[in-house]
Amino acid sequence: MAAAPMDGVAAVDCHAHVMRRDLPLASNRHSAPRHDVTVEQYLAELDARGIAHGILTAPSFYGSNNALLLEALRTASGRLRGTAIVDAHTDAAALERLAAQGVVGIRLNWVKRPELPDDRSPEYRRLFRHVRDLGWHIEVYLEGTKLAHVLPRLREHGAPVVVDHFGSPSPAKGVQCKGFQEVLRGVRAGDTYVKLSAPYRLGGADPQPYVDALLDAGGGHRLMWATDWPFVGFEDSITYDQCVAWIRAWIPDAAARATVLAHTPARLFGFDAARA
Repeated sequence: MAAAPMDGVAAVDCHAHVMRRDLPLASNRHSAPRHDVTVEQYLAELDARGIAHGILTAPSFYGSNNALLLEALRTASGRLRGTAIVDAHTDAAALERLAAQGVVGIRLNWVKRPELPDDRSPEYRRLFRHVRDLGWHIEVYLEGTKLAHVLPRLREHGAPVVVDHFGSPSPAKGVQCKGFQEVLRGVRAGDTYVKLSAPYRLGGADPQPYVDALLDAGGGHRLMWATDWPFVGFEDSITYDQCVAWIRAWIPDAAARATVLAHTPARLFGFDAARA
């Protein structure tokens, strides 16, 4: 028997990965898969907790090879959507083919890089224009200190921007981190979404002040919950149930939490919010 819907809503886990150790790895990766992780395993995690949908996010270590991601989306038969990593030169036709297979955005995984790609180049500007025209989002994973400069430029392109893992603020600066302040500015403007995810990647900082500041800036209408399953680098210390407990502790109000768990991601990623 399937589990009852999580918190009585069609919840969406907005960040998870599938991976295989035998696939070629990108030269500029900052991590690598320790285990093979299948989409069937992920769907079992969702089923066990009554979670309706998920977003599979392309990990950095495969570069722009999205074959495993697309295979997982086919297996899930519409229950999952995907965020792909693509080359800056990817044309509109290639993006449309990805869209037909369940991809709804591109991911800029630029964390832990000594030098960042030039997001102002003609190639990236063209790519972002294609993303906007498809109704996709631009997802960015970047340290808060660098995000302060990059996020305002990404917001100029007209596509919604999704910020990974609270915006990765500097632990020493907390909510006053310039990057986090830019995230708040984007949330207030209505074009920036933030994943409440992976607090174990915040350098030991308490995530609650970030949650409170984000709720104050835009309520739950620009926030989403995610697990970051299977917790790359933290596989032996984090569990799925911890992630569920965290969102309930961060947002104790049931109505506000329902917006974050279900209504906001359903709207952004094209799921049926009524399905539970």
